[in-house]
Amino acid sequence: MKTRFRPKYNIKKGDLVIVISGAARPKKDDAGKLIYKPRAVKEVLVEDAKVIVEGVNIVTKHSKPSAQNTKGGIVKKEAPIHISNVMLWDATAKAPSKVKRERENGKAVRILKKSGNKL
Repeated sequence: MKTRFRPKYNIKKGDLVIVISGAARPKKDDAGKLIYKPRAVKEVLVEDAKVIVEGVNIVTKHSKPSAQNTKGGIVKKEAPIHISNVMLWDATAKAPSKVKRERENGKAVRILKKSGNKL
């Protein structure tokens, strides 16, 4: 990807997010309310517009025995999902929230729209 048009994402490594689309999206309880389970972001892949989220999109990988891994076998690991399928978690509002950027002392600050808190 060209550096001239490099996109800026509001999600960073270590943020708590909600998966809003796909198999790990929120489910409804008996009363019809959504049950959210916030998860941590392990890595952001900017070039591919994807994120690796803890405990989401787990795939099994078969590995041959090698010098580093003498046993080999089946390894379960998280695969990336598209960044548009996750939304930042607002802990004070206990709900997913959009993000806006503002400049403070020459630095960009991320602010949650639901509660107005800074990240």
